[in-house]
Amino acid sequence: MSETSTASGEPVLAWLESRTSLARRRDVEFDDPQLEYRRLFSEVWGTFLLVLVAAGGGVVSATAYGGELTLAMKALAPGMMVMGIIFFMGTISGAHLNPAVTLAFAVRGNFPWRRVPGYILAQVIGAVLASWFLQLMYGGIINGATEPTPDVSLWVAMLTEAVLTLGLVSVILGTASGARNVGINGALAVGAYIGLVSVWGAPVSGASMNPARSLGPELVAWDLTNYWIYLVGPIIGAMIAVGFEYILKGKPTKAGAEAAQGILDENPHGI
Repeated sequence: MSETSTASGEPVLAWLESRTSLARRRDVEFDDPQLEYRRLFSEVWGTFLLVLVAAGGGVVSATAYGGELTLAMKALAPGMMVMGIIFFMGTISGAHLNPAVTLAFAVRGNFPWRRVPGYILAQVIGAVLASWFLQLMYGGIINGATEPTPDVSLWVAMLTEAVLTLGLVSVILGTASGARNVGINGALAVGAYIGLVSVWGAPVSGASMNPARSLGPELVAWDLTNYWIYLVGPIIGAMIAVGFEYILKGKPTKAGAEAAQGILDENPHGI
């Protein structure tokens, strides 16, 4: 009977081994400096797609043929796009798409500081390219910019961005594998969070939560008057989220991060 049990368990063990080896191979590729061009291209392309949807909603809704776009549609679309991006390129670059997220991963100790400048530059390039595309195709890129409502003070808008980003980065750090947004858990959690909080946050501050997303349209429109809101707010929120993560889970461990994705590491002591 034991021989039968062993034989029946071999396919399961083989499947677990293949999953573990695949994850370890991706870890090696993620850290391989020779593949940095792939990661940077992924960040450019992913941020381009994100800003295309996030800013594109406002741009198209301001045209004569885009009047049927509702606030809920424009708020939910970026979350759905982020979900798709995490699915198709999360294992390549980590799908940061956001300087605040990259900084949070670095401060948390899950991402090397030497790669931070390249990632942030790639994200800004992707955001600017998307904004230029929208401007050339449809005009009125300023309609896709994140601006605070005149009914609240600039400080209220900044603090709103900080709180929104605090929640976003908390979700990302809690569901990401190492320094990467990967897997069903991460995609659904991050995409759903962005879509849901944008429904109420967008009327207040635009619900950017992303310095690159806000910089692209405002830079192309050459109107950086209120950009500080979308730089200071998200960074403050992201740094507080790192502190919360430390309180909740302690020091960063590779085993803890991968266990959230269903993969246990043989070294439970740290990265």
